[in-house]
Amino acid sequence: MYLTVIAAALANSSVRTLSQQEELPLLRDHLLRLDRTSRHDRFHGFMDDSFIERYAEKCANDGTTVIAFFENGEVRGAAELHPPDQSPDSLPEIAFSVEASVRRRGVGSILFRKVITEARAKGYKSLRITTGSQNQAMRALASKFGANLVFRHGESTGTIDLTQHNVADITPTWADNTVDAARAVANFNRAYWKMLLRVSGWSRAA
Repeated sequence: MYLTVIAAALANSSVRTLSQQEELPLLRDHLLRLDRTSRHDRFHGFMDDSFIERYAEKCANDGTTVIAFFENGEVRGAAELHPPDQSPDSLPEIAFSVEASVRRRGVGSILFRKVITEARAKGYKSLRITTGSQNQAMRALASKFGANLVFRHGESTGTIDLTQHNVADITPTWADNTVDAARAVANFNRAYWKMLLRVSGWSRAA
């Protein structure tokens, strides 16, 4: 019964990588929905809509990998993995944004784990993360995943050593397990009802 309730709440949530060109509007619309504080935290200062539109278009064309958290078909959180050739020190950089409506549900941890896995798959040895000095939630999350943060010029900047950092050693969050469990229950429920309708003669012939 408990898992069924969870499934009803989270069955419409998923995490996947966006295709760079075709799904540009999904990232753009997510970033435009960020409230003023979230936008400030993400871009280390308030940025207007035209900047965000240009930024999303750049991500679609410069090789940035975007891992998105979907809820009801809309991107509500995103982890960006920017390629090393976009950085002056040739270090790939990661960035995160989560809308207020899905916070405190472990979305940041899910995205962090996914983007680290993606970075390792690409053969990267280390990552850089930069966040605003007032963004306590992201600073705590970065530290949890092994970033050594240094404060300067109003920002906290750190690196994650992927040669020492084994993603498999990170205990999955409650949200990770819950999403997986919810999806499994939802799939079971769908299969059960399809079987029941078929036995009852209600399903249409294929």
